[in-house]
Amino acid sequence: TYSEQRFVPLDRIDSNNVGELGLAWYFDIPTRRGIEATPLVVDGVMYVSGAWSIVYALDAIKGSLLWTYDPQVPRIYGRYACCDAVNRGVAAWDNKIYVGTLDGYLVALNAKDGSVGWRVNTIDRNQPYSITGAPRVIKGKVLIGNGGGEYGVRGYISAYDAETGEQAWRFHTVPGNPADGFESAAMEMAAETWTGEWWTMGGGGTVWDSMAYDPDLDLLYIGVGNGSPWNRQIRSPGGGDNLFLSSIVALRPDTGEYVWHYQTTPGETWDFTATQHIILADLDIAGATRKVLMQAPKNGFFYVIDRANGNLISAEKYIPATWASGVDLATGRPVEAPNARFVSGPQVVLPGPFGGHNWHPMSYNPKTGLVYFSAQELPMFYSTDENFRFISGQFNTGVDWAAADFPTDPAEIEAVFALVRGHLVAWDPVAQREVWRYQQAGPWNGGTLSTAGNLVFQGNVLGEFVAYSADNGARLWSFATQTGVTAGPVSWESNGEQFIAVAVGWGTLIAAGGGPGVEALQMKNRSRLLTFRLGGEAALPALPQPVARPVPEPPEQVADADTISRGHYLYTTRCSMCHGLSVTSGGLISDLRYTTRDVFEQWNQIVVEGSLAAAGMPGFKGILGPDEALAIKSFVIERAHALADRTRGAD
Repeated sequence: TYSEQRFVPLDRIDSNNVGELGLAWYFDIPTRRGIEATPLVVDGVMYVSGAWSIVYALDAIKGSLLWTYDPQVPRIYGRYACCDAVNRGVAAWDNKIYVGTLDGYLVALNAKDGSVGWRVNTIDRNQPYSITGAPRVIKGKVLIGNGGGEYGVRGYISAYDAETGEQAWRFHTVPGNPADGFESAAMEMAAETWTGEWWTMGGGGTVWDSMAYDPDLDLLYIGVGNGSPWNRQIRSPGGGDNLFLSSIVALRPDTGEYVWHYQTTPGETWDFTATQHIILADLDIAGATRKVLMQAPKNGFFYVIDRANGNLISAEKYIPATWASGVDLATGRPVEAPNARFVSGPQVVLPGPFGGHNWHPMSYNPKTGLVYFSAQELPMFYSTDENFRFISGQFNTGVDWAAADFPTDPAEIEAVFALVRGHLVAWDPVAQREVWRYQQAGPWNGGTLSTAGNLVFQGNVLGEFVAYSADNGARLWSFATQTGVTAGPVSWESNGEQFIAVAVGWGTLIAAGGGPGVEALQMKNRSRLLTFRLGGEAALPALPQPVARPVPEPPEQVADADTISRGHYLYTTRCSMCHGLSVTSGGLISDLRYTTRDVFEQWNQIVVEGSLAAAGMPGFKGILGPDEALAIKSFVIERAHALADRTRGAD
């Protein structure tokens, strides 16, 4: 619903009979990248988007494919998607299905056959924007934001006429160059909170995921992302709150007019986005019914906000968060810890840029009064990148990723892993406390769905789809999905029978950039739709027998230590978000430690000239010089030797 509660008032499947749940059907999604979309079921048809923004329509009861729409996203466009070529879902309205494509288009499809009704460009095609979020349709307007905050863009949300695709309005989330004038009074106000020449680096503030709508108040709520670059010392060197970064902003959906905002992280400098799931509910607080907005953004605090005026009601930590001791309820501002901004030297901060909670959808169950979401503890070693050089279209953070990379000593790696945790939490938003948790094997577990049957459904990083008791967290049922699960489930009823479905498929940011943190999972992508019912008897095909991958003999290392160190810095800055920290793949994109000698011989043609661009590997000509490309190659060779030596030791 518009409130985004992800609660289904169905109870034919409940905590007493959920053990009888079985697979009704499955559908293989023919891509091999991450799956993040929640399926949408309308009049017996299931619509879901997969990697590369491809839309599939299926018979929701039988699982048979009805039609497919492939927007033909150029694979090279994956370079502008920080976190895999994913898509979080479609919107439905008046016999149309709407999807935002990775390369920046908004498309209206005929719900019956998938034919294109209209297709509009939503971005400046000279800028590194992308779209991974699901559109929303409100009052006959399709709303869509974009991504690219790390790559040097200026964020905004746009509204388009649902029938014609004509742009109705656009609201920018950060100000542009003051010399060009301001689009609105809101932007003029926001500009007073910035310093320096932020607009030359984009500013960030992309609206890449969450939206919600209150039809009674006629307010649209959007979550705004991180700064570009992350590091405020570089982006806005004179300080300032940098509105509307890391904010929840209320707008009029007819016009895009600004109404109010609440900034969760003033002067954002850690990639603490406020784009995480927003839920609307009416709660009994101190004896009065309050219309509230709830969010658990990356920064580690759970916020309850009056959605009529943006006033903070409460904010408490849902995980340990070291960057701030708390939130001052009188001012609504965090009480920051000393050197949390790593101005006077490096600092370990919890949470890190993966967040205490990321994009994975939450759910609110009005029967239990609890919010269910995936929480995680992943610290980050923050230090300023003293060699930072802004390059549009590249990963611009202003943080030294080489200093934050995984150690190479096994004992030190194990010590790092001991700090990393993840759990499913049931949170009481009135008392602002945890009621129960289920401790997971690690972080980055899936979105949740809660039901009137006293159930919470969630997938996890180990490849399980699980049902928990909503009131006490007991694990009641599970299904082996054969791949990682991060998306949120859906439930519906047809002819008196309740169904549960979830889209699965290993990938997304954790698989692409997780490095040694996810290598041990040995997870493979098997993109699928899985649908369950009581008494379901279908079965997934048996997994193939694992085949040991031969480790090629790497070329001789001829570089000196300074060159390898320089290569480490350049690799983490330019390559690690796709190929993994420490040159260690999470099983999504090529693990460069297995590079063969003939490919090493073509290094410059691939890395600089872009000979594999059609396959999605961009060339870095004009960004990396020959010496820099050689330094990266030397670092990769060093990591390849480490793998080969370890393999020999195991033998």
